[in-house]
Amino acid sequence: MIFAEYLILSSLVLGVQLFLYQTQRILFVEVNGTAKIHCSAKENLEGGSRMFWYLRREGEKPTYIKRCSDDQNVSKFVCKHETQSSTLEISNVQKTDSGIYYCAYKYSSYLLFGNGSTLLVGDSYTNSSWVMLLVPFLHGSQVTGTVNLSCVTHGVSSPVHVSWSVSGELQEQGLTHSLKAKDGSLMLINHISVPMDTWTSGKNFTCEVKFNSSGTSVKKSTRYPAAPASECSHYILPLAAGAGLLLLVVSLSLIWTLCSCTLGFQPRISAPAASEENQDGILYTHLDFDSRNRNGRTMQRPARGKRAKP
Repeated sequence: MIFAEYLILSSLVLGVQLFLYQTQRILFVEVNGTAKIHCSAKENLEGGSRMFWYLRREGEKPTYIKRCSDDQNVSKFVCKHETQSSTLEISNVQKTDSGIYYCAYKYSSYLLFGNGSTLLVGDSYTNSSWVMLLVPFLHGSQVTGTVNLSCVTHGVSSPVHVSWSVSGELQEQGLTHSLKAKDGSLMLINHISVPMDTWTSGKNFTCEVKFNSSGTSVKKSTRYPAAPASECSHYILPLAAGAGLLLLVVSLSLIWTLCSCTLGFQPRISAPAASEENQDGILYTHLDFDSRNRNGRTMQRPARGKRAKP
């Protein structure tokens, strides 16, 4: 909560005084290697004692990790401060060091934050890793509002980098939610919200997942399957006419059957006895037609020109 309040206050002050920017959007570093995360400003940064670093891991709140000072104490985290920049060096990095690193500068009584740099340590890909793109299913004539697209990465050992593009244009990073399985693997769900008119415009939406710096990324693309309304309108009238005709035929058949039973007429052929035989999953039926009267006796066809005996 305190971190969120600082971000809000920072955005108010950044526009008029100081702007921190981190050009490294993503860094891939091998296990046991050294990561260097840069933070720069267009104004002078007065003393390293005002510079701080925060880390936000997947599924966790941001935590304070380092305050830069002039006396460079030897530790896992080391600050190298200059007039308009500061660099955080992390030695002997492990997968648990993966996350988003924010630089922060104390200006008056506020903390001004940078835009963050994502550090990924090692290879996150495993034998059970896969990527799936989830798209919304629109109900009825929904044409307003926003829709959510989700990129699901399953079975990874550590966080991955997910980026979105719309018809080749890179979009802002989406929000990520993480779930941890019993075997320790992670499932990461990264989603973005887009306006309804953008989703239905026919553009290609692509999510790209990077597991490490050397491996090939995985891309999943989709687009809204829009069908022109004019094509559907050609079938409305024929379908309506056919449905009306079918309803009329069924109604006349039902009336004829009810009237026949009321007047005492018996159909010439009653319901046939059936025997069933199942072969290889296909159901075959043998019909044995037999005409009977109401007393169960066989009806004999009357001879031409003679009256049938009861």
